[in-house]
Amino acid sequence: MSDATDRIRAAFADAGVTGWLHALDIDSAARLGVGADQPVCTASVHKLCLLVALHEQAAQGRLDLTEQVECPPDGRTPGPTGTAAMLDAARLSLRDLAYLMMAVSDNAAADLLLARVGLDAVNRTTARLGLDTTHAAHSFGEMLASIREDAGPAGARALADPHVIARLRALDPARTNHSTPRDMTRLLGAVWRDEACTPEHGAAIRRMMGLQVWPHRMASGFPFDDVHVAGKTGSLPTLRNEVGVVEYPDGGRYAVAVFTRTARTAATLPAADAVIGTAARIAVDALRNR
Repeated sequence: MSDATDRIRAAFADAGVTGWLHALDIDSAARLGVGADQPVCTASVHKLCLLVALHEQAAQGRLDLTEQVECPPDGRTPGPTGTAAMLDAARLSLRDLAYLMMAVSDNAAADLLLARVGLDAVNRTTARLGLDTTHAAHSFGEMLASIREDAGPAGARALADPHVIARLRALDPARTNHSTPRDMTRLLGAVWRDEACTPEHGAAIRRMMGLQVWPHRMASGFPFDDVHVAGKTGSLPTLRNEVGVVEYPDGGRYAVAVFTRTARTAATLPAADAVIGTAARIAVDALRNR
């Protein structure tokens, strides 16, 4: 395993990122880590915690996933995808909002669900599952608002300045939604073993994670028709994350969590995206060949 961890560290360095990773064989509990217990900003990865809490409440009969929710144009949490980017009123079920939250990382959908489920409920769910270093501090809209406030009057242009980046509360794990790579693989393992929710709801969560549309991070490391990757990305200025499960046709199931940060402020850094797939592939290969 030490050769694999050295190769992962080298891949992170070559891509110009600082990276943290944990990989877990869901069935044998074999594992591999590089900074696995480092506190990290989850960004949109925390939507997975919200999804599990949503399905836990549905399993308990506290809500109906077909319940309809109004999404008016005024006051929506901003974002570039899904209802967050739409201009007109919409009405969707809780489960369809959850689909948009996971498939395209829709911020407005996520905050509508969070308003229904409750921030405290999300934290109770992660605590119940033993995720001791995972905590939701605020909504996704509040996180984005803190970035706007910290950036100052120059707005988005200021995010090209490393000095501005350094003061963003959203990039400080102590002041934003946070976890560790190890906690995230523990959560994924619980979902895939039907320990997080009932089998019916676990299957719904797994299906939804398999519908994520972004192929440029973790999935890029597994370009095979018979290997399935189900994941959730997270992005903020200088941060690129993904957690997911890689499933092989022989039945092997591997939970992987990769969190990265770069000193460069550019929004487009293909190497920083691709190294998430590279590092995940090295880790999974090591677990399969141990």
